[in-house]
Amino acid sequence: MTRLYVAFAAFAAALALLAGEPIERCWGTWAAMGYGAAAAVTLAAPRRRMPPALIALSGATFAPLAWQAFTGLPSRAGEGSLTVVAQAGVLLLRHGTPYLPAAALSHVLAYDPYEPLMAVFGLPNAAGLTGWPASPRLWLVLAGTAALYLAFLFTAPPARAPRRATLRTALVMGSPVLALPIATGGTDIPVIGLLCAALALAAGTPRRIAFAAVAAGVACALKAIAWPAVPVIAVMLAASGDRRAAARFGAIALLTALVAMVAAAPAALAGHGGTVQNAILFPLGLTRHRTPAASPLPGHLLATAGPAGRQAAFALLAAAALAFAWWLARRPPGTTEAAAVRLAVALAAGVTLAPATRWGYYGYPLALLGWLGLSRPARSSSYSSERTVATPSASPISPSRAASSAAGAAD
Repeated sequence: MTRLYVAFAAFAAALALLAGEPIERCWGTWAAMGYGAAAAVTLAAPRRRMPPALIALSGATFAPLAWQAFTGLPSRAGEGSLTVVAQAGVLLLRHGTPYLPAAALSHVLAYDPYEPLMAVFGLPNAAGLTGWPASPRLWLVLAGTAALYLAFLFTAPPARAPRRATLRTALVMGSPVLALPIATGGTDIPVIGLLCAALALAAGTPRRIAFAAVAAGVACALKAIAWPAVPVIAVMLAASGDRRAAARFGAIALLTALVAMVAAAPAALAGHGGTVQNAILFPLGLTRHRTPAASPLPGHLLATAGPAGRQAAFALLAAAALAFAWWLARRPPGTTEAAAVRLAVALAAGVTLAPATRWGYYGYPLALLGWLGLSRPARSSSYSSERTVATPSASPISPSRAASSAAGAAD
């Protein structure tokens, strides 16, 4: 764990020195101190009373947010997403849809690239609350933390599950993978948490599988990037020999997503033009005002090379999707571990090849692999003699065992 915190501290210090945004420099400064203190505690105080994960969480998450609230740091990094969510909440409360009509989309922040359910996090602000209770970031982080806690709770030994789930959630929330997005926005946090929870619950009883489907469906109703999780988990269940469980999972996930979207934006069904412009064309970079998600990754570089380049980018993305579908069909994952790796690969490929993308989306595969590595060994839950789906470390070959052992030091 000491080496891990030292690496985190080095990354944060580099960001503090090199970043161009005040919020990123603020995060890097506080996070470097937090990670450095956590590394010192793990090295010098083996019988520590305060777990280093909580020290890192305080320095990398709580301190930067408190400093931002105190100083009112200006930034272009990530804050636009919170503005969009807050605006979506106001539109949802007043008009029954978080999306402006196509004719009213006059600037970048007028677009809402998220799925309809994301607007729910803007409702406290729309209802008239002020200060931190009105901030979408607060509710996004709380929802993501709760989902991650459940994901660790269901993969920990029952005897010490609450404590281990708490410390591992603190470790993940305090890592740069999630702490930096929290400081600069945070819209991905609940989606990541729900995906981890869906994977954790999918390796259980029929009731847990139903809850896994609900978690996956809610994630899809928040952001479109979550949709690959549905076929991956369904194929995992089918590979275990229970095709009925796979079918039920897919049906419940799809129904949950559709119901959540309709409930969060009933008027969007009538104004489909605005919905398409906001939630589909804008994220793909096909609207008059281009999305600011423009990290210099292969898909974006191709898309900016003119019409031919844009077509090539979409063709490459479609080819990658077909290749992944073929891989999933030929080598279906039989364990949660394999499913998490497949999903991480799919999301990493999508982020790399998407016409409009940003570096921060790599947090999805990194967080999935981090959750996988920190999941403790647990007996696979079986309700059928044919069922072989296992929790991450229950697979015969588990690359997560070393990371799990290291995570035990954090307890």
